[in-house]
Amino acid sequence: MNISLALIHWAIVLSMPILLVGLVNRTKSWWVGRKGPRLLQSAYDLWRLLGKRPVVSITASPLFRAGAYVVLICGLLAASMIPLLGQFAPLQFSHDFVVVAYTLGLARIVLMISAMDVGSPFEGMGAAREASFATFAEPALFLLIGTASAATGMTSFADLIGHLHNTPHYAIIVVPLTIALLILLQAEAARIPVDDPTTHLELTMIHEVMILDHSGPELAAMQYAAALKMTLYAGLIAALINPFNPLTDPVAGVLVSLALMLTVAIVVGCIESLSARLPMRWVPAYLLTASVAALGSMLVIGLGASGV
Repeated sequence: MNISLALIHWAIVLSMPILLVGLVNRTKSWWVGRKGPRLLQSAYDLWRLLGKRPVVSITASPLFRAGAYVVLICGLLAASMIPLLGQFAPLQFSHDFVVVAYTLGLARIVLMISAMDVGSPFEGMGAAREASFATFAEPALFLLIGTASAATGMTSFADLIGHLHNTPHYAIIVVPLTIALLILLQAEAARIPVDDPTTHLELTMIHEVMILDHSGPELAAMQYAAALKMTLYAGLIAALINPFNPLTDPVAGVLVSLALMLTVAIVVGCIESLSARLPMRWVPAYLLTASVAALGSMLVIGLGASGV
């Protein structure tokens, strides 16, 4: 059973980045009355990039080209420990959520270093923004994990997410935790209203400006890694809401998780269609909303434990 779930988990990890990006784009096209790109258009785009010869700046070191693959590998490593299906992850051990957080943090550091390696002032500006906004996003993730750990008493990522449904305060904390994860998805995957993956104005970019000098397979790795982050957070939202345990009810657990992940993509597409990218000075306050939501859930757990 665990082998089958592991295969399903990796099939989702590898295929969902393509499908979710396509669904977001089709949703945005639907809102403006256009047919839009094909659902699997990003797969064709990535395949085209893989066949191109990269153009590298003469000032860039080998770290620049290696950075794209390190970012992608870190995303895949984190994916092996994140419970996309609920109470299951292929790689699971005590306090693995700390490894997940710092693996994603390592990917962010490598991304910023590779951006600054080319010596471009625009990419340095994007790296500075990424570092600044990460200080507001990362506390929300730890507060969210701490809330789930305090509610369940579990120490592994899969257990604390999977057992959260059995806690007495689940109905109260599930909404703010879902909101916090949705905001983190927008921040980590460079989506509106935090960032705009389709913009071409360097002064307004965050993630996209850091990969301006990447091309060919390296650009494909960066784009896939960003889509992978959206998949991971969409999977966490699905695992948080999904009432079925994949270990005891695998068919329902997998199907409901897939449906919820696709729903998250539609919600992201609707948000991007109905709102604009926030001004840079408003982004920290928006990211703090995720921390406030997670902190509110933690306070509910603390008050409940104290009998108030």
